[in-house]
Amino acid sequence: MMESAPKSDRSRLTYKRAERYYHVTTSSRNSMMLGSAWLDYKCDWGRRHVNAPHQRSSELGSVNVRIAELFHSIQGEGEFAGTSSIFVRTTGCNLRCWFCDSPDTSWKPQGELRPWREILSDVLDIACEHVVLTGGEPLLQPEIVPLSQALRRAGRIVTVETAGTVSRLVEADLMSISPKLTNSTPRDTSRWRQRHERDRLRYRVVAKLIESARYQLKFVVDQPEDLDEVVQYLRGLPQISKDRVWLMPQGIDARELAERTKWLAPAADHLGFQLSSRRHIELFGHIRGT
Repeated sequence: MMESAPKSDRSRLTYKRAERYYHVTTSSRNSMMLGSAWLDYKCDWGRRHVNAPHQRSSELGSVNVRIAELFHSIQGEGEFAGTSSIFVRTTGCNLRCWFCDSPDTSWKPQGELRPWREILSDVLDIACEHVVLTGGEPLLQPEIVPLSQALRRAGRIVTVETAGTVSRLVEADLMSISPKLTNSTPRDTSRWRQRHERDRLRYRVVAKLIESARYQLKFVVDQPEDLDEVVQYLRGLPQISKDRVWLMPQGIDARELAERTKWLAPAADHLGFQLSSRRHIELFGHIRGT
């Protein structure tokens, strides 16, 4: 059972003091270490206080979003694969997939705090209809809510990419949910292994997210045995239509993707699921800004 957001002034003050400490110290020589420590604190605080479904962003009193990058490229995955899109990649994640393709937002978090209205202005300056709010885990950040609302009011088509562990009242044209299978669990014995396993599956959150917008579920498949786990997962959410389920090969280079696609393509067809490319990796390789 998830806890609701804090109502006491003391809890809010603790969070704000921690955020103010981050602002003051990240300019120091140890900024990366302190920034990482702040994200760990934020993820823990968020799990206890922010993960409550449909939390109002105004309750935290922040106007900033910490982003790793903002760039114009193509959507590489799912329903909109091949579509010219602007990506707003937030920093901070409550999971630690060993194969994460954006470790600068999780394992080694980077980025800056920026007012969401400033981010909105930068996005609207680019002549592109599709906008992807991604991460990291963008729904950890309260101000992703007004940002998503303003983008849609401006006529943009908004995709929100999430692992489905946090729910907020974001506005989206496509809710792109990527539940994490056991194949994602960190392979070492760090504290993140236990935290990842504890937090990676939130059926109730996913159920709320798919009610809020058109949706797709994307599963990263590493080995053939992962397919049984996908089927088992979907039994817990029988309202999900098979044609909204996409299987993606795990890999960060074109060769890996091609090898796994050889057996994944017929398997997806047999199960009645969609096969997703990872076109950005095929075209550009595993580099930032794509």
